[in-house]
Amino acid sequence: MKLFSLKNSNGIEIIVSSLGGIIKELWMPDRLGQVDDIVLGLDDMDDYLVRSPYFGAILGRYANRIAGARFKLDGQSFELAANNGINHLHGGLCGFDKVVWGVDEIAESGESGLRLTYESADGEEGYPGALEAEVTYLLSETNDFTIRYRATTSKTTHVNLSQHTYFNLGGHNRGTILDHEVRVNADLYTPVDAGSIPTGEIRTVQDTVFDFRTRRRIEDVVFEEDEQLNNTGGIDHNFVLNKLPCDLSHAASVYDGKSGRMVEVFTTEPGIQFYSGNKIKEMEGKAGSTYRKHSGFCLETQRFPDTPNKSMFPSTRLNPGEEYFSQTVYKFGIE
Repeated sequence: MKLFSLKNSNGIEIIVSSLGGIIKELWMPDRLGQVDDIVLGLDDMDDYLVRSPYFGAILGRYANRIAGARFKLDGQSFELAANNGINHLHGGLCGFDKVVWGVDEIAESGESGLRLTYESADGEEGYPGALEAEVTYLLSETNDFTIRYRATTSKTTHVNLSQHTYFNLGGHNRGTILDHEVRVNADLYTPVDAGSIPTGEIRTVQDTVFDFRTRRRIEDVVFEEDEQLNNTGGIDHNFVLNKLPCDLSHAASVYDGKSGRMVEVFTTEPGIQFYSGNKIKEMEGKAGSTYRKHSGFCLETQRFPDTPNKSMFPSTRLNPGEEYFSQTVYKFGIE
C-alpha cells in the first residue's frame, strides 16, 4: 500500500492511502492560520484492517446496512456477510475499505487528483456481477474536495458507494464535536428500528429532534429523550435531501465556532447519513491521541440504507451496460 498527497496553495493537504482509498490526514488552516489535521485516523496502516471503525474509507459495494444480510433480485436470493449483528454493513467482512486500490495521479482543469480503481469479482462478499469501480478525488484552489464514483457490472446487482471520513473541525485530537453546529437541507428522514434498519417509513423532521433545517449544536440534540436516538445511541440517520434527482446541490454544512472552520456538502445523491460518532469506543488514534464517543462526525452521501429490500426507496439496482455515477463535493471554508 502507498500514500499519496493532494495539496493546494491555501494550506489544505489531503493524505490518501491506496488501502481502502482512506483519507488518512486532512490539514486545514483555522481563522488564525493555524493548520491542523481535522480527520480521525490511525498511525499504522495495518491497524485499519483490524480496529478501524471505517476511518476515512471508501464504502462498498453497499454503504450502510442491508437487513438480514440478504436480498432478492429478479427472483434470486443472495446471501451476504452478516457483520453487524444479523445485518450486513458497509460491504461486508472485506468491503472496499479493506482492499488495495490501483491509484493514478491526475490533473483535471487545474485541480490535483487521484483516480482509484478496483475490480470486485463476481460473488465477492456475496454480490452478483463482476464490478469495475472507479473513485476520483480532486482538490481545487477554491478548497473544493470533489469525489466522483463510477461503476459498471457484468450482472445485475446493487451498488451504493460512499465515503466514511470522520471530521473534527477543531482538530482530530481536540475532544468532541458536540459544540459543532449542523445544518441539513432535508424536510424528511428515514426512521430506524433497534437494529438501525429503516422501517420503510419516510417521516417529517418537523417538531422532531431531527429538524436541522437551521443550524443546531450537536450537543443540543443527541442527549434528548427520543426513541429514535435511543435506537442508535445518538444521531445515525439517513436524511432525505430537498433536491431534484441527480442534481448536484447543497446537502449539509457543519461549523466549528472555536476554529472558524466550516465544511459544506454538495451531492447528486438523494440522501445523507449524519452520524455523530455515537459508537466510537475509547481508543488510541493518530499521534498518541485518544478518541472517544463523539470525537468525530460523518456526513455520508448515499442512496438510502436497505434499499435492496425497500421498494419504496430510490433504487440502487445497476444493470449491465449501465454506469453507476455519483458525485459529492466537500467545500472547506472559514467563517
